[in-house]
Amino acid sequence: MIHSKIKSAALVAALFFPALAQAHSFGRIYNLPVPLWLYLYGAAGALLLSFLVVGYFVTVSEAKAPQPQRDLSDSALARWLRRSLPLLKTLSLMCLLLCLVTGLLGSRDPYRNFSMTFFWIVFMLGFAYLCALVGDLYALLNPWRLIARGIGRVWKSYEGGRFAYPAALAYWPALAFYMAFIWLELFTHMRPLFLAKMLLAYSAISLVGVWLVGAAAWFRYCDFLAVFLRLIALMAPLDYRPASEPGQRGRLLMRAPFAGLLQHRAEHVSLLLFVLFMLSSTAYDGLHTTVPWYKLFWGDATGLLRHWLGQSPIYAFVQLRPWYVAYETTWLLLSPFIYLAVYLLFVWLAKLLTRSEHSLRELALAFAFSLLPIALVYHITHYYTLILTQGVKITSLLSDPFGWGWNLFGTAGLFRAPILPEMGTVWHTQVALIVFGHIVSVYLAHVEALRLFPSRGRAVLSQMPMLVLMMLFTVAGLWILVQPISPR
Repeated sequence: MIHSKIKSAALVAALFFPALAQAHSFGRIYNLPVPLWLYLYGAAGALLLSFLVVGYFVTVSEAKAPQPQRDLSDSALARWLRRSLPLLKTLSLMCLLLCLVTGLLGSRDPYRNFSMTFFWIVFMLGFAYLCALVGDLYALLNPWRLIARGIGRVWKSYEGGRFAYPAALAYWPALAFYMAFIWLELFTHMRPLFLAKMLLAYSAISLVGVWLVGAAAWFRYCDFLAVFLRLIALMAPLDYRPASEPGQRGRLLMRAPFAGLLQHRAEHVSLLLFVLFMLSSTAYDGLHTTVPWYKLFWGDATGLLRHWLGQSPIYAFVQLRPWYVAYETTWLLLSPFIYLAVYLLFVWLAKLLTRSEHSLRELALAFAFSLLPIALVYHITHYYTLILTQGVKITSLLSDPFGWGWNLFGTAGLFRAPILPEMGTVWHTQVALIVFGHIVSVYLAHVEALRLFPSRGRAVLSQMPMLVLMMLFTVAGLWILVQPISPR
């Protein structure tokens, strides 16, 4: 739950400005405004110390050595996964169908309808964090891919596509879908019926996309959920590799956590922007609900709006609301490009300091995946309390998915009340996760530098600008967390 003062302000805002009162598509963010200075020095010190330790102990030979992996293909876990796969695929399809049916026919109250809690909390949060632990389950259970595969069994040429996928498109379609998704999440009055229509539209787009460019290209480059969860899964200690040919079985490998990020590189600028949007959209979601952000527009520090309107902007809310939505939309869409400009500046400084022969583009793509741990911890710190406050209610919603008063499995009375962790626990967990994510990123970036540059000294030198960048990300993340929420 939100702090009592914020809660009161949010209630007033909900009465007067219902379309803008929500800080998020579904559920309430659990943040604690506390003094920032208590933590900045410790966080910066932790990053600096980790940089010195990594720079001293990690050698070029260690960085260039193959990442150790253990084959678990014959383990009990792998056997269980193979046996359970048909059931899991069936459950995936049933969950999508249930989201559609309950959204179309069930209660309009988002907190009583199965679809909202399952999609926004269980899937978009819980399943994403599960992929960070056990690998890319979505590649196996993607319901749209399963539907396309089923159509392909009847229509033999369907999954092959009509046209070759243009190489120039790369990941731009996935980035566009991702931006549209986040915009809908932040700026629409999300209800079960709207969610059902959104899922139906995305289903139609996906199936048509598969028909046009083929299943392999669509789910690699265009399906933003597949790209998003595949990137998160690179941080998992488990790596499932499906069979390359019929008759073979897939392999299950165990590796060090985050090691997958060192086994792959971003192959295109559009994928780099996708990673940066994972960062910037979460930061923007936290920022655009704060008092400083609110005051940038409605506070009218320049006086231009007051001069134009002849009164304070807040008294012209109805007339200015479309302009405010356009203003917020513009900043959301620009956010990954702003992050890109800052990122390229520090990569350019690293290139300048080391006099590297690598191009700026090559260096930027090489270090791109070192930002993913930061993106993951930002996502967790910003949203994980929603799992405790709303996600636990999925137990009761399973017995009453339509919100009609059913009790199918006898669980309708379970976890009806949210789990409310102590405010201090929430804050300290958020800070610890942010610092941990940045330390991991410092390590990954340093290992990548040792692979790129000819000497250890130049590798360490290249990471000085990157260390400053990590510190800036840390400061920005903590600053956003401590800002008071605007009544909006």
